[in-house]
Amino acid sequence: MSWLSYSSLIPPNLFILLAMIGVLIAWRRRPLGLVLATAAIGTLYLFAMPVTAAALIRSVEAVASAEPRLPSAAAPGAIVVVSADARRSGIPGKPDTVGPLTLERLAEAARQQRRLKLPVLVSGGPTGTPGPPFAALMGNVLEEDFGIPVRWREERSRNTFENALFSAEILRGAGIASAVVVAHPWDMARVLWSFEAVDYPVVPAPTLEIASPPLSVGAFLPQVPALLESYYALHELIGLAWYRLRYGG
Repeated sequence: MSWLSYSSLIPPNLFILLAMIGVLIAWRRRPLGLVLATAAIGTLYLFAMPVTAAALIRSVEAVASAEPRLPSAAAPGAIVVVSADARRSGIPGKPDTVGPLTLERLAEAARQQRRLKLPVLVSGGPTGTPGPPFAALMGNVLEEDFGIPVRWREERSRNTFENALFSAEILRGAGIASAVVVAHPWDMARVLWSFEAVDYPVVPAPTLEIASPPLSVGAFLPQVPALLESYYALHELIGLAWYRLRYGG
C-alpha cells in the first residue's frame, strides 16, 4: 500500500491512526467509536510515558545481550557501520547527508577505528528517494568530516538482514573472517541476529545507551522524546519477530 507507510503501522503511530478512526466512527456509531478512540488514546499515553519508553528500550537491549555469538578463530579484521537514516537537502546545489541516528553511528565508528586501526565498511543501499545510497552518504561524512578512510561501500542492502548478508559477502571476499559492527543499542538485537543468520561472526560496538529517567512524577507524564523511544523499541521488537519468520529458515 503505497498510500500507507510501514512506519504508520508500527506502534505508537498506529494508535494515533486508530484514535482518528475511532473518532470518525463515533460520528455514526458513538459507543463503538468512543471505545476505540479511548483505547487508542490511552495506549498512546502509556507509550508516551518516559518510564514505559525506558522499560521498552531496556527490554530490546536485553534481547541483544541474549543473542548468541558465533565463535571465530580470528580477531575482528574490519569495522562495519549499519545505516539508519538520511537527511535530504531541500536547497539546490547542497548535497544530501546522513541523518542524526546515522551520524551517531559514524561517530562511534570513527572512535573505534582510531582505537583499533581497522578498515571500515559502510553498509546501506537506496534510501527510498532519488539520490545517493546510504553508503555513499556515510562514506562522504566519515572521510570528509571525521577524517576516517572508508575501504568498502556496500550499496545494495534494503534492510538490516541485507546489511549483514552483503557486508559479509564483501568481507569474506577480502579474506576477513570477523568484524566489529556498529549500531544503536536498541537496534543491535536485529543486527546480531542477521549476522548470525548469514553465518558471519561479529563483535557488537553499540553507541551510547539512552539513560533511564529518574523515578518521579515527570516519568509518568507524556513526552515526545519518550514516544520516539517507544517507537524505536517497538519497531525493533516487531522487526526482529518478522526477521525470524521471514529469514529464520
